[in-house]
Order: sequence, then structure tokens, then C-alpha cells
Amino acid sequence: MRLTKTTSHAIRILIDCAQAGGELIKVAEIAGRLEITPLNVFKIVHMLSRAGFIVAVRGRNGGVRLARPAAEIRIGDVVRATEITSVEVESAAEDRKRSKKGARKLNTIFDEALEAFISVLDRHTLEDMAQGRTAPGVSDAPDGSSKPRIRAASQRDEQKLRSLSSD
Repeated sequence: MRLTKTTSHAIRILIDCAQAGGELIKVAEIAGRLEITPLNVFKIVHMLSRAGFIVAVRGRNGGVRLARPAAEIRIGDVVRATEITSVEVESAAEDRKRSKKGARKLNTIFDEALEAFISVLDRHTLEDMAQGRTAPGVSDAPDGSSKPRIRAASQRDEQKLRSLSSD
């Protein structure tokens, strides 16, 4: 499964907030550091605020900070808040009656796989990622670095997935 750019940006924004140690950070500063447009940062900050991950303070001296300690924010929860966390296989109109049972079984399998993916993310906290740690029993990145690597799905990847699901 590939994460969307929104999810990748959301995790990076949360890591930036965690590394600020409770200080308010201006959206423009986050945008500059993470090389994300200020408009996208505003949209994601709004989403993260509604989900209870960050607190936004308005005004000249305002900014954003984590709403609770980084050790209490699970990466799986962030993914649940920013991604579609269900998979549905659709069959062609003429095949629907015949393959409804097969599609239900396939949906069950995909839902189990998605839940397994997110359960791995639940073992990692924002604090782990901000400090470059992995959860106990989980190895570092294949290249030997301990930096979290988040690859967002490109538009081309998303178009491919849409075309496959419409077949």
C-alpha cells in the first residue's frame, strides 16, 4: 500500500511539531522547512486539528503545536485520519450477480491485509519517528539509516489504481 502525499505531509508536519518541543510553530516556517506549499500545510493542519493531533492558535503570535505528547500519537491513528481505510472490489455490471460472493470474499481479504498494515503502524509513535527510532523488534530502514522513509503515491500511481479498479 502506498500512502498519499497528504498522509506523508501530515506525518512530516507532526514530526516537525514534535521536534519543536511544545513551542508554537508558524505554518510558514513548517512550509519552508518541509518544502510544502503554505496552502497545503494550512489544509493539512486543519485536518490534523480536527482529528485532535494538533492545536492551532490564531493571531500574530499564533502557530501550531501537538495537542498531546508525541509518545501518545500512533502512526496508525494518523493514517486512519488521513487515508481511506477500507478497500472495496467492484465487479462489472454483468458480472455482479455471479461474482458478488467472490467480491465479498476478496473485500474481506483486502480488509484483513489493510488492518495488518495499519497494525504495524500502530506499533510506532510519533516520538519514535521524531527521534529516528524504530519500535522494539522492528529493524531500521534497509539502507541502514534510522530515518523514517515515507513514500507518497504519485498522481500516476493513483491513476493506475483507479484504472485497475474500474476494470
